[in-house]
Amino acid sequence: MNATAFRRGTVVGLMLACSMALPPTHAQHAVRRAIDGRPDVTVDLRTRAGAARVDGRWRYSDASLERVAFNAPGPDRKPSGPRVETLDLPAKPGTAGFEQAAWTPIDAASLEDRRGTGKISFAWYRFDLRIPEHIGAFATAGSTVAFEIVVDDYAEVWVDGRLPRTIGQTGGQLVKGWNAPNRVVLTHDARPGQSIAIAVFAANAPLSDPPPNFIWVRSATLDFYARSSSRSGEALRVLRADAALDAIVPPETRLEKLADGFLFTEGPVWVPDGYLLFSDPNANTIYRWADGDGLSVFRTKSGYSGIDIGDYKQPGSNGLAIDPDGRLTINEHGNRRVTRLEKNGVVTVLADRFEGRRLNSPNDLVYAADRRLYFTDPPFGLPKAFDDPRKETPFSGVYLWSGGRLQLVARDLTGPNGIALSPDEKYLYVGNWDEKKKIVMRYPVQADGALGSGAIFCDLTAAPGEDAIDGVKVDKGGNVYVSGPGGLWIFAATGRHLGTLQPPEHVHNFAWGDADGMSLYLTARSGLYRVRLAVAGPRARSMTLQ
Repeated sequence: MNATAFRRGTVVGLMLACSMALPPTHAQHAVRRAIDGRPDVTVDLRTRAGAARVDGRWRYSDASLERVAFNAPGPDRKPSGPRVETLDLPAKPGTAGFEQAAWTPIDAASLEDRRGTGKISFAWYRFDLRIPEHIGAFATAGSTVAFEIVVDDYAEVWVDGRLPRTIGQTGGQLVKGWNAPNRVVLTHDARPGQSIAIAVFAANAPLSDPPPNFIWVRSATLDFYARSSSRSGEALRVLRADAALDAIVPPETRLEKLADGFLFTEGPVWVPDGYLLFSDPNANTIYRWADGDGLSVFRTKSGYSGIDIGDYKQPGSNGLAIDPDGRLTINEHGNRRVTRLEKNGVVTVLADRFEGRRLNSPNDLVYAADRRLYFTDPPFGLPKAFDDPRKETPFSGVYLWSGGRLQLVARDLTGPNGIALSPDEKYLYVGNWDEKKKIVMRYPVQADGALGSGAIFCDLTAAPGEDAIDGVKVDKGGNVYVSGPGGLWIFAATGRHLGTLQPPEHVHNFAWGDADGMSLYLTARSGLYRVRLAVAGPRARSMTLQ
């Protein structure tokens, strides 16, 4: 991405030759309904009738901390130091001790009764339910079900013995705030007879100044949203250059706008724990978006915090990727480095110099299955780009990081930008942000990870529009997606132009996501969008904390 290039072009149908085709596949899908509006049915779990509608029962137990042995922080910032004593809960959902605890059945109508011991105290509420076939005239099959609870004062919600512990998550199942609602999507595809176990950990708060009151439940509901009978969102403008595009982008494909108001969206990556991360390099922020949770800040000062930050147009992070071990890797523009966020929150610098010179501003990146990391390094994150006096590396390179070693594998492009591997990892695609040479190169990947001589995969220089090549991705069928002048271009693996998607805003980058990998998330100028396709993309690994 070029920091100065915010201009939109138009598209022409170019039939361009390249190599290797894999037939695309087609899959049907059920579109999920948004859950930020009015539900079709609400069940009040504080009433006996409401709990009975879902065959639910409430139970309660006081919770207390116990002293346990642990380790102090070691040089690696992990618990590898001397033995210490700390506090822990003796039993948690999913453990035998939790199941065997002394639980007291409680009436749904008694949830407002004060419980706990006051001051700094903790409690567990349990609610086991079964999805009925009908709630009144409402058929539950295929519906989205959300559980919402407001505990006086703090709460965490476990579902079927699981609690997300992902870096940067706010709200949702974790503590969201004082007397704030915890809203959790239980399922997007409810099945009659499906059993769900909910455990709510409650705390009297504020913890640093405990009040003279007790724990109680202000609100507890289930919201049901009917399966949508048609695709949500607006019609997506598609220029079809080849009938084969129908197997990738079926007719009547819809476009959802998920969020807006950003300065410049980039670098999306889907985390299989159920959320999307993406960068706003201008705002120096990584955002998190998830169905049910909506938008939140994942990481502030994501690329730079220097005193001269006012000189930078794009000081923040750009490309994001999940490595084969489920760790987030970040290209930091202002810091001019590639870092990895470990699952314990520690930041590891993977690369910041080549042959003693600082990198320019790492832009986009992609992992191979064997943990080899490829990334591009144009100077677009520097305040004056190519003419910036801070620039130390005299060329714009494509690099390979493997086993702690950084290797330059290509330097034949003026503005290497988007980068992607073919499904068999035999080829590496690299887009060029250069308004005089809008090309995507394809390089053969050698056994040691180095690149052979590259060839032009597609050339969009003649296409009207001033945007050059930004994001590049490849789906499981080998089709290549290119952010170029006038929209998101889709090519067969042979290089045949199949068509172009034209959302309302120019697409900078994109990533596949959702549980089935069939949704393409688009970071497009000031907005975040989602479109369902008929071909899945590559999958990432979980980022669950250790």
